[in-house]
Amino acid sequence: MAVPEEELEKQKQACKIAREIREEIQQTVKEGMPLIDICEKVEGMTREKGGKPAFPCNVSVNEIAAHYTSPPDDKQVVPEKAIVKVDIGVHVDGYIADTATTVCLDPEYADMVSTAEEALAKAVEILRPGLSVARFGATIQKAIKVRGYKPISNLTGHLIRRYIIHAGKSLPNAFNLSTSRIKEGEVYGVEPFVTLSNGAGRVDNLPEAYIFRYQKHKSLQNPYAKKILKYIKTNFLTLPFAERWLNKFASHSSYKIAFHELMVSKSVMGYPVFVEASRKPVAQAEYTILITKDGCEVLT
Repeated sequence: MAVPEEELEKQKQACKIAREIREEIQQTVKEGMPLIDICEKVEGMTREKGGKPAFPCNVSVNEIAAHYTSPPDDKQVVPEKAIVKVDIGVHVDGYIADTATTVCLDPEYADMVSTAEEALAKAVEILRPGLSVARFGATIQKAIKVRGYKPISNLTGHLIRRYIIHAGKSLPNAFNLSTSRIKEGEVYGVEPFVTLSNGAGRVDNLPEAYIFRYQKHKSLQNPYAKKILKYIKTNFLTLPFAERWLNKFASHSSYKIAFHELMVSKSVMGYPVFVEASRKPVAQAEYTILITKDGCEVLT
């Protein structure tokens, strides 16, 4: 089913913003740069260009594969010879663009980064209505392994819907027994993750979480927690947010207790940071892609 023109226009506007930011940030990331500066630059550019962040900018370094964004007052900087994944989310009226690039500051890993990009190019080549998700995963896995690397098997691309980044259907980067098929009009974040051949090829959860999302309305005791939850629901709806975005509340003496209650009550959920299980470096490449009648269109 074709996407209505008005919806497609907003989708393309979000994707244009995300693409421009991705291209600029590739030239911006340098050794010694504070991670929080990268996050805030991406999010600031998003707003300046007329969009809103669809999720906090992810800046995932070396063996960290995804879901790291700077907490308030983050002191971390880009290390020497780092591999830095910058994952950018933009939305216009809930229509989401999701794109990522890997900035490689160590020539030793340049081929691994280009392998992620080659796997993404292969995805663009094969995506079309009717393609089985199982065949997609097998093809991406082969494209990565033939170059001497390994896909991250438990990180996948994902269907995108209005205000929902992960909308139920996954696009694996390795063979998967899924019976589902690609359909015309679907929009995906397609994102191969690649590690070294001697890596585990999967990610584990770290105990830390710096990205959060409203989950459900719960009865809360703390009046300040109620106030924060109302702000989260009003401003972010179903989309993820960072604690940095709650800075208007953070100076209040009750903030930490209130936010803890939101987490314990499961009014708010956290996304754990993903790390490659054997602590090997990870590269990522991602486009937002629209499935068209005869194939696909790269929107970012």
